[in-house]
Amino acid sequence: MSSNARGALLALLAFGIFATHDVFIKVLGGSYSPIQIVFFSVLLAFPLATVSLMRDATPGTLLPKHPWWMLVRTLAAVVTGFCAFYAFTVLPLAQVYAILFASPLLITILAVPLLGETVRLRRGLAVIVGLVGVLVVLRPGSTQLELGHAAALVSAIGGSLGSIIVRKIGADERPVVLMLFPMLGNFVVMGIALVFVYEPMPIAHIGMLAVISVFAFVAGLLVIAAYKSGEAVIVAPMQYSQILWATAYGMLFFGETPDGATVLGASIIIASGLYIVLRESRSTESGTPVLRTRARFETGTFLRPRPREMDKTAAEPRIVPQSAPSAAARPHLRGLPGRVPPVAEPRRKDSE
Repeated sequence: MSSNARGALLALLAFGIFATHDVFIKVLGGSYSPIQIVFFSVLLAFPLATVSLMRDATPGTLLPKHPWWMLVRTLAAVVTGFCAFYAFTVLPLAQVYAILFASPLLITILAVPLLGETVRLRRGLAVIVGLVGVLVVLRPGSTQLELGHAAALVSAIGGSLGSIIVRKIGADERPVVLMLFPMLGNFVVMGIALVFVYEPMPIAHIGMLAVISVFAFVAGLLVIAAYKSGEAVIVAPMQYSQILWATAYGMLFFGETPDGATVLGASIIIASGLYIVLRESRSTESGTPVLRTRARFETGTFLRPRPREMDKTAAEPRIVPQSAPSAAARPHLRGLPGRVPPVAEPRRKDSE
């Protein structure tokens, strides 16, 4: 099996697990506040985060090197987690995914002020078309917009902002730091708010929360493995498979059937996102913000790949051709390998 095929299969498995993870959120959302679900899913994820902390051999402390950016990312993760969990609770699964799939469009927009990217005409038009797809899903004026729609939009914006910040500072920060601070943020904020919404939970529901934590952790590891194995242009579009899972789960467990507008709008959004990914994969001038940030909307409850882990070629060793001058054996000086006297190295001509 080729590395790209392996990466695509790992990504499909990861996003299938994420979609199943969201089904548990929707089931629990019928009985509990999203605040309580986020809090306990983060609490139960801390042992798994400890395992990651123990396995991380990167030197350094747990203090972020970019504290202000980390603060913004943590706040974005807290807002995104709450809004995403609330949207899954009150809206059909497929409709939530259709709105969340606007993230590549928002990442493209945010990359201009935050990363200094240049968005040229074709990608700019793709963003506009994708945003039209969002309007098709929402149908303002023809249907009553609910708080869940606003929550899904805020989640898409917050997740895109978090992804851009990871792209900006991820090369300098340890993976455990990138994961730990959003988790702590969710734990503290949701823990304070939990006082006002707490409902006693039977052991079966606590077990479902544990499943949410384990699924998020395992799926995050699989996404990292997928980006390490395959090229980003192959792995990134696999996230759109979640809407297939969402449609199947919605029909099977919740009696949800996507209407024509949701299907049409989702198709427009996905087509726009795929076009942006393909354009970035062929670009020699762009910093490819979407290719290097496509993972999953940020909730602070799972591991996510750093930019260097999403660039398969970045980790490959540099291969020096045998014909290159640097590949030839160098003379010795007084028995010391690699030491060359100034007169021993011929001067290069301008034509060489």
